[in-house]
Amino acid sequence: MNTTPYLVSAVVSYLLGSIPFGYLLVRIFTGEDVRASGSGNIGATNVARKSPVLGTATLVLDAAKGMAAVLFARMAFGGPHRHLLMTTAALFAVCGHLFPVWLKFHGGKGVATSLGAFALITPKTILCMVGLFVVLAIAFRYVSLGSIAVAAAFPLLVWAFSEYRDPLELLIIAIVSVLVIWKHRQNIGRLTAGTESRLGRKSLADRKSVV
Repeated sequence: MNTTPYLVSAVVSYLLGSIPFGYLLVRIFTGEDVRASGSGNIGATNVARKSPVLGTATLVLDAAKGMAAVLFARMAFGGPHRHLLMTTAALFAVCGHLFPVWLKFHGGKGVATSLGAFALITPKTILCMVGLFVVLAIAFRYVSLGSIAVAAAFPLLVWAFSEYRDPLELLIIAIVSVLVIWKHRQNIGRLTAGTESRLGRKSLADRKSVV
């Protein structure tokens, strides 16, 4: 098997995924470092604490960069292994977001980038995950809980919908799921302790940062 398409797609996807849109938007429009406030994360949820508009823009752009990586792999390379190549590109786009070289490998949590990247690969699963996230976020008012739950359900839903063509693709999807959950480890700790911030309400850490 020719490895060149995989290497090229991995590099391009990582570089696309590593664009820190949340950090850049807050820096450009407010002059602040989003990492110095709230949860310290560069993702849409923390950016939205600064500005709902910038938070929405971050969500869209983070999803778009994941989709762009997969589109590149699909358009640049063909052949019988194209689906596996697209899945590999999705993995490296997520890794770029989680560990961006531009921010000393301290990035976001990968939910939006994962959704954008896999929307073209596992559309039924992604649609189901979005619905599950909305239900959980509204019912329990924890964004992090919804994110962790859909990440955990991701490989199971892909398997249930048969949206993979090779066991290796399912393994890659499971790796993405584990990485996203691992990036939420602090949220899991706060959820367990009852100190995680709810929708529309600041966490204890946020309140202290304001004071």
